[in-house]
Amino acid sequence: MRMVIAGGHGQIALRLERLLAGRGDEAVGLIRNPEQAGDLELAGARAVVCDLESATVDEVAQALAGADVVVFAAGAGPDSGRDRKDTMDRDGAVLLADAAERAGVRRFLMVSSMGADAAHEGDEVFDVYLRAKGAADDAIRARTGLDWTILRPGRLTDAPGTGEVALSTSTGYGEVPRDDVAAVLHALAQSPASAGLTLELISGPTPVDTAVRLAKTP
Repeated sequence: MRMVIAGGHGQIALRLERLLAGRGDEAVGLIRNPEQAGDLELAGARAVVCDLESATVDEVAQALAGADVVVFAAGAGPDSGRDRKDTMDRDGAVLLADAAERAGVRRFLMVSSMGADAAHEGDEVFDVYLRAKGAADDAIRARTGLDWTILRPGRLTDAPGTGEVALSTSTGYGEVPRDDVAAVLHALAQSPASAGLTLELISGPTPVDTAVRLAKTP
C-alpha cells in the first residue's frame, strides 16, 4: 500500500509513517518546511515539499500520483490565528480532495475533530477551528469521486497506545492516544467497507482491527 499523508510532520502522521514502514507499506509525507524531511526519513517515509496553502491542484495531484490512499492529517496548529483555520484546516482539505480526484486516487481519509460542525457557534479561535473542520468534512462528504472516511478523534494524548478503542458514529467524549489514532487510520485504509462513514474515536475496549471491521452506519 502506498499512502500519501498531508501534514506529514504532524504527531499523528509521524506515528502513522512509522507504522506503515514497519509493516512494509510505503509512506509519503507532504510537508511545507524542507527542514522537516530528515524526521520523515527517520520514520521510514519519503518527504515531498508541498504547501497546501500555496500549491495548485495540479501540483498537489502530481504529489499524489500512484497513491492507493490519501490522508489529510494537516492542520494550522493550536498557536495559529483565525485565518489559518480556514486557509489550512478547511481549504487545505478541500484542495487535497480536489487533487485526489484529479490524480484518480479514490480512497481518502480525513482526520477531523470531535465536535466539528460548520454551524458551530462561538467567537473563540477554537470555535473557528470547529467550524472550519466541519465545513471541510461537509465538502468531503459531498464528493462522489472519493471513497472517503472521516475520523473524528476525541482529545488527543501522548500516552502509549493500547490497541483498543471505541469507534462508532457517536462514542461520547473522551481521550485517545495518538498511537491508536494512527493504528485506526492504517486499519481504515485497508477497509473498503468503512467508506462513506463519519466515525468518532476514543479509547475503549475493542481491538482496533475488530472496531474497524464492526464500524457501520446506524
